[in-house]
Amino acid sequence: MPRQAMFRFYEELNDFLPEDKRKITFTHEFTGKPSIKDVIEAIGIPHTEVDLILINGKSVTFSYHLQNGDMVSVYPVFESLDISNVTHLREKPLRKPRFILDVHLGKLAKYLRMLGFDTLYDNDYDDSRIIELADEEKRTILTRDVGLLKNNTVTHGYWIRALNSEEQLKEVISRFDLSSSIKSFSRCTVCNGKMQCVAKESVMEQLKPKTRQYYNEFYQCSDCGKIYWKGSHYNRMKDFIGNLKKINL
Repeated sequence: MPRQAMFRFYEELNDFLPEDKRKITFTHEFTGKPSIKDVIEAIGIPHTEVDLILINGKSVTFSYHLQNGDMVSVYPVFESLDISNVTHLREKPLRKPRFILDVHLGKLAKYLRMLGFDTLYDNDYDDSRIIELADEEKRTILTRDVGLLKNNTVTHGYWIRALNSEEQLKEVISRFDLSSSIKSFSRCTVCNGKMQCVAKESVMEQLKPKTRQYYNEFYQCSDCGKIYWKGSHYNRMKDFIGNLKKINL
């Protein structure tokens, strides 16, 4: 006979639910004694988005086996609220922001690098490679693919809600409270290498005639060698970054 438990998901976890189950308590039927982790993911919530589960008012881990009649409350990752006295469901947060992005987020990767955040991205990365690098290098996975975050080996990940790249960037800055960590134009937007100031004379042969004529301050990627200068787009990007720094203030 099917068993029943009552579920309520809070805040942004509702983004993963159908409209008729958002921000309400609803009944979920199940058979056997599944782990609460398996049930939550079957409902549609990646485990990386969850930081606290209360069952009948008591904090539990993902290994808890759901019982008939349980009352389940599920909360998202808390970035600023102290819940140290209850059971966390993942390892301690990665306080040094380092990211790896899936194939759908190429423009977001360039934006994050422009702000100085260590960001891996490659069109050739498949899901297994992304998960491997995230684990080896302690990176947070950013993705538009909910299924990627349901992999059991993923410990830190976030599902990007927005579709527009600039809105995605604002979402990440807000979600991970990054506004105070922005270091503008310190990384190469092409390869993620670090930028360094270089003398004009050292890159003169690589510059086009008008660039040589009108600009004197240059920067070069220490990895791929790409050259940057404060062109016509610089002031617009500077204003855009200035607004990002106000997020969460």
